[in-house]
Amino acid sequence: MRVLSRRFRDVFVCQLRAAFAAGELGLSGARANLADPATLTARLDELTHIDWVVFAKPPFAGPEQVLGYLGRYTQRVAIANSRLVTLDDGQVSFTWKDYRHHGKTKVMTLSADEFIRRFLQHTVPGGFHRIRHIGFLANRHRAAKLARCRELLAAPPPEPLSARRWQDRLRELTGQDVDVCPCWAARC
Repeated sequence: MRVLSRRFRDVFVCQLRAAFAAGELGLSGARANLADPATLTARLDELTHIDWVVFAKPPFAGPEQVLGYLGRYTQRVAIANSRLVTLDDGQVSFTWKDYRHHGKTKVMTLSADEFIRRFLQHTVPGGFHRIRHIGFLANRHRAAKLARCRELLAAPPPEPLSARRWQDRLRELTGQDVDVCPCWAARC
């Protein structure tokens, strides 16, 4: 954990320096004094001597489950308007399916603050895009429909993907190496 803490700190500070140099770091209000390059450099140098606390634990079901979970939110909105039932006295009621009881639809009521908190946990982060598929690429029965398309086209089934690290796949797709900080790579 200590190595992760130092690595995160170094990459974070490196990215702050790069953003400042590129003019992408907006410093206003209480942080306006950091707009001076000497002041910012001194503050960032101070940060590199502090032990940062980084909390990370392995996902329960493995990285594939995490990616699957996050991937669902690039496909659709966290909750559709049709599921909202009422908003009364600061309480939001909405429907949900209880798959432990054979997909029975139930109504849950939460305070508006709690509803918004939970909703915002499922919004797509900046840089991500929602994707919608219709027809044979729709989520429902996609595997069966694609198999049928291959059968009708006499196309062979796809080769199974080889098991490899996500870092290697990202490097192949984007050319970016997440194992090396861009600031350090530029120095070499």
